[in-house]
Amino acid sequence: MFDNEAGHLAGRTAATRALADLLRTARSGTPAVGVVRASQGMGKTALVESFLRRETTAGIRPSILRAAGAVWERRTDFGVIQQLLSGAPRGAAPGGAEPPAEPAPAEYPAVTAAPSVYGKMLLSTIDRCTAGDSAVLVLWIDDLQWADLPSLQALLYALRRVGQQSLLTLLATDLTVSELDEGAAGLLSFPAARTIRLGPLTPGDVQLMARHVPGSAGSELPLSAARILVEHTGGRPGLVQPLLEQYPATVWSTGQRVLPVPTELRAFVQARLAQLPPAAAALTEAAAVLGARSPLALAAELSGVSDAAAAVDAAAALGLLTLSPVGTETLLEFPLPAVRSAVYQNLGPGRQSTLHAAAARLPGIGAEKLRHRAASALLPDASLARELEAAATAHAASGAWGAAADAYADAARLNPQGLERESLLIMAVDAMVGAGQLPRAVSAVETIAPSPRGDAVRGYLAVLRGRPMQADALLRKAWNSVDPATDPGTAGQICQRQVLHALARFNGRDLVTWAVRARLTAPPNSPPAFEAQAIEGLGLGAMGRYAEAEASYEAADQPPEDSAPYQRIHMGRGWLRLAMDEVDEARTELASAVPTEFARGSHRITLWAQAWQARADVALGAWDGALRTVENAVALQEESGIELLSPLLHWTGAQIHALRGNRDAAAHHLERAAVAADSYPIMLLPYCLAQAQVAEIKADYDGVLRALLPVVRLERSNGIDEPGFWPWQDHYANALVMVGRIAEADAFLRPHERLAEQRQHRSTMARLASVRGRIQAAAGDFDAARSTFLGGLAHLEKLPMPYARARVMFVYGQSFRRAGKRREAAGMLIQARDLFSVLGAAAYTDRCERELRASGVSTDENRRLTATAPVTTEAAPLFDDLTEQEQAVASLVASGLTNKDAAAELYVSVKTVQYHLTRIYRKLHVSSRSELAAAYLERAPGPGPGK
Repeated sequence: MFDNEAGHLAGRTAATRALADLLRTARSGTPAVGVVRASQGMGKTALVESFLRRETTAGIRPSILRAAGAVWERRTDFGVIQQLLSGAPRGAAPGGAEPPAEPAPAEYPAVTAAPSVYGKMLLSTIDRCTAGDSAVLVLWIDDLQWADLPSLQALLYALRRVGQQSLLTLLATDLTVSELDEGAAGLLSFPAARTIRLGPLTPGDVQLMARHVPGSAGSELPLSAARILVEHTGGRPGLVQPLLEQYPATVWSTGQRVLPVPTELRAFVQARLAQLPPAAAALTEAAAVLGARSPLALAAELSGVSDAAAAVDAAAALGLLTLSPVGTETLLEFPLPAVRSAVYQNLGPGRQSTLHAAAARLPGIGAEKLRHRAASALLPDASLARELEAAATAHAASGAWGAAADAYADAARLNPQGLERESLLIMAVDAMVGAGQLPRAVSAVETIAPSPRGDAVRGYLAVLRGRPMQADALLRKAWNSVDPATDPGTAGQICQRQVLHALARFNGRDLVTWAVRARLTAPPNSPPAFEAQAIEGLGLGAMGRYAEAEASYEAADQPPEDSAPYQRIHMGRGWLRLAMDEVDEARTELASAVPTEFARGSHRITLWAQAWQARADVALGAWDGALRTVENAVALQEESGIELLSPLLHWTGAQIHALRGNRDAAAHHLERAAVAADSYPIMLLPYCLAQAQVAEIKADYDGVLRALLPVVRLERSNGIDEPGFWPWQDHYANALVMVGRIAEADAFLRPHERLAEQRQHRSTMARLASVRGRIQAAAGDFDAARSTFLGGLAHLEKLPMPYARARVMFVYGQSFRRAGKRREAAGMLIQARDLFSVLGAAAYTDRCERELRASGVSTDENRRLTATAPVTTEAAPLFDDLTEQEQAVASLVASGLTNKDAAAELYVSVKTVQYHLTRIYRKLHVSSRSELAAAYLERAPGPGPGK
């Protein structure tokens, strides 16, 4: 059975820690008071009891005196205090001695006694029970809101007078009770009291609880399943626990519209329904068929109830329904989705079918009509299956993948033809992936028989779950088993899966090969053809064929903006432009591939777009935006179960937090990004890069080499080493130099330098130049080193990459400082420090400061160098270098407007103003609004702001 204590405590880690703190305080000889507050059903009683049972077995056995309030006993004076005293040992018997039989009523003072009399009795009991050196007494009172007033007064009397004793008082009360009498209010506001509030369980809490279910060792309840459980039960432990115990974890990933309920809840609801008048029962059942929330008018019409008010009152009195006005409608709502499920399941299949068929005929049912018709059909129906397929196709075309998945699944269930049924189920799996329901897709694919299409979809899921060997075997088998001439649709789909498999291996040659096959094989305008068109440019880019890659996107069909192909094309083009150093354009493309409330899209493509949008923001210096994007994308990734992209997202989080000096946060991202050495390169590369960058920030160059060793061992000739895609080479070469392996670094650099020069890839030439300059400085060839460093900075001149620029400056300054070129080094380090400071890269700002101190430059000289530091570009950027939009933003902000006011003035979003400000600060070498205003007054042409 379920480990009750471990499960309850695992799901309430913060509350358990708070209780443990209170108990430690009591054991130290200082009385402690804890108030556990929660609404009904949140498990406050079970939590405290589980905690106390665990503590009883932890070596030191506290004495526990229990009592509980009750509505029917609230007017019984001293009832609660007598419960406490009845459990107390007579005489000195601390340390968990067995309580004696309850004293006879005659032993208690008269009920007319003053509360102080009982208070003194309680004080005497506390003295006896805490007399031993390690004795601890716990007073545990549940349902405080129903306790009688004299008992609470007596307890308050005792607590105010208790000395330095090992006493813990635990009180539990219902959050929903709005009025408390003076006794309860006095206890809750007791000066030493610590309040512990229990809200609904979170998905993370449910995952922790699930680990204590028998047979769950080594497996994890998916986050998506945990979230479904929370929504289904309202996060109530008393419902979550039996569901985890009674049903396998896979149940929560099947996409059932009506989820299981605990046996106890179903029996409870069944009994309540039996108590209802016929009209109220009919209304409740009709509401369950319509959904967790439904218009009262529809439910009344479906149930045939004429007096809806009386029926609602009866159902509400038994806690089955509530009534609430929303907008122009009055809605019926079940207190929990689980209660609705219990009512629905009580109907039985025949009654369910009848009510769904009747619901489909209601004039006000609208878009739900087809769903009700499908739910009413218990046998195959070819005509209805075709209608559902058409609806699913329309949903998929608009990016409404969840609705498409449901409609395809219903169509598959109702289609009488086996082959067509399998085809529809495969389309349903595709839609489930698009909707971010990978666990549901994995569950659905188990029913698909082995076939080329079946193997292809299994291979597709293996790719998304990050399992390259399994994916390769399945996709090879599928391709070898299909005849493209007779089944071009299946062949095209297999090619599409192979395109994704090649992308995950980052093999440009294979990607282009399969993309061309997909275009030639798949029917025109089919999803495989569109996908191949959207991704082929990336493969060409990975082969260094940038002109062809651009041309492929220019030639691509331009689908509607709210369509799935539109999202795919813009994601692919944005990624390509990021690799080509067109960072601004890349960010725009990638942002347009992220769905909004107005434009829907595939979760898989959204994650790709967000991952690379975050990398674009890293390059641009917009690190706050990058972290927000990562936070949102990680939540989506964990919910969807698409493991392939997890390291790519956490790479950005680890790098930025490390640069900002947030080591714990960086370590957290590294831990979540971790993958095995035989993972897909698209997973291994960002994980290794994240490790290497974090190590480099800490000046752990041996750590850099260890982190990048798996990359060195990869087959990299088909795209991984193509300039612009995976910037690992300079980190590795720099680490070789720093550990003294200079000849090895020189040999490693040369082919990469030739390739970058051949491609004229500016940021890569700059990054590699920083290492070449370090090698030359170490050899004493300062003229060559200076020329190399300045050449690297020149490559970055027209690129919006402030962090890349700061890194080159830092290496330049550090190399010359260590070679004894103090003044030149200091000037460059000062520029690097200031740019790092603007970016918020505290770790490198500190390293620049250390290098400056080591250079021996005095504070006065530092200031003088700061004021006269040479600009390493041809000319200082002026306002003429700003775009028209940037000039408008600069003028308004310099005049004193807030970002919000500037956004309103320009009819843009606040986020757009923030984005432009980041670029303006970089171009003008300023780091604050006041510096921007000063620069504007000094250098802007014409009148100053506000003139």
